[in-house]
Amino acid sequence: MYHLIEETIVAIRRKIGEFSPEFGIILGTGLGKLVNEIEVEYQLMYSNIPNFPISTVEFHSGKLIFGILNGRKVVAMQGRLHYYEGYNMQEITFPIRVMKVLGIQKLFVSNASGSLNPSVLRGDIGIIEDHINLLPDNPLRGPNDDDFGPRFPDMSQPYNRKMIQQGLDIANNLRIRAHKVIYVSAPGPNLETKAEYRYMRIIGGDIVGMSTVPEVIVANHMNLPVFAISVVTDEGFHADLKPVSLSEIVEVATEAEPKMTKILKELIALQ
Repeated sequence: MYHLIEETIVAIRRKIGEFSPEFGIILGTGLGKLVNEIEVEYQLMYSNIPNFPISTVEFHSGKLIFGILNGRKVVAMQGRLHYYEGYNMQEITFPIRVMKVLGIQKLFVSNASGSLNPSVLRGDIGIIEDHINLLPDNPLRGPNDDDFGPRFPDMSQPYNRKMIQQGLDIANNLRIRAHKVIYVSAPGPNLETKAEYRYMRIIGGDIVGMSTVPEVIVANHMNLPVFAISVVTDEGFHADLKPVSLSEIVEVATEAEPKMTKILKELIALQ
């Protein structure tokens, strides 16, 4: 893997020169417009980056954006990769390794999710404090590369406590409904059944999605502090659960996106 990463870094450096991002940002479903807030210096299509997987999901544009956000140098993934697309866990998390080698010091992750908790409503913001991993594989499975991190990385604090509190304070000051939540990661691509939603609530989840956890595991493996924020797009706790479409999910995510953008912009300025 290290050889592949080196090859990718060389190709990216040919395009961006000495630009050194401080922070990495991953933008989830319907949340790609944060890049409009970035003073863009370089844009690279995933398809033009050696060894980079290509996002196959509708509404994920597949660009690596380099620029300035609120005075800080960032690299943003406009479109993430998912297990349900057919990629293995190492491929999904390859961009995290690349961003770390490029110089990022912290990782900011966003996603769209469904609520398991009646107190967390559609359109609310969830700030993730912990997760439950229901994915069938792990990005650290296989030989460990000690240059990246230890064989058995600690996961007692997978999300940075200081940034969690800062995010909650920012949301409160902006009068945005935000909750500290436990995120459950499921394989997808189907949404959950009523029984599955109920099970995930029983085991301690507040929201559920199909991403984020592999990226967070790899970030922790590399000792990279993480902040993760979720836009709640639908509610799975109703007894009379109604069907929900991707277009509805994206519509709610798009409407709620300005809340997430405000929180992330202010949070990044504090780092």
